[in-house]
Amino acid sequence: MANAIEKITNTLTNSPLSTMIENMGLSIATAQAALDGNSIEMLQNLASSKVDIGGNEISLLNLGFIPSFYAFTEATFDAKMDFSLAESTSFNADVELSVETQVFAATVNVGFARKFDQSASASSSIAARMVSLPPPENLVTLLKNLSGGTTTTT
Repeated sequence: MANAIEKITNTLTNSPLSTMIENMGLSIATAQAALDGNSIEMLQNLASSKVDIGGNEISLLNLGFIPSFYAFTEATFDAKMDFSLAESTSFNADVELSVETQVFAATVNVGFARKFDQSASASSSIAARMVSLPPPENLVTLLKNLSGGTTTTT
């Protein structure tokens, strides 16, 4: 029983909230970097992918195709832990005594019970919200300048 309480207590103290939140923040930063890297890779693919229109090779980027950019706008972290512990001890004795001339008889029924009850539960959830953003303004301006002002961002 003490071992179970010790495990629960250790779990709570070895995983402080600040560390969990820090790890969530680092995970989001890593995911954001991956999203940005994916958008840059798509930009390069669009620039190198060319189509023939009227005998002219034009990149998809020059035709107005622009990769999507995404950002995490919020993240929440919920952690809940409940535990309960109960211990009960009971002792009972039934004695029956009978005395007759020169005969003595006794019946004893003794019961002892010790009950332990323990439970623990934990739950956690992480939720993140991600939205699409317009491409960086400098990218749009550069593309407009390279294509003579005809690039659209829709």
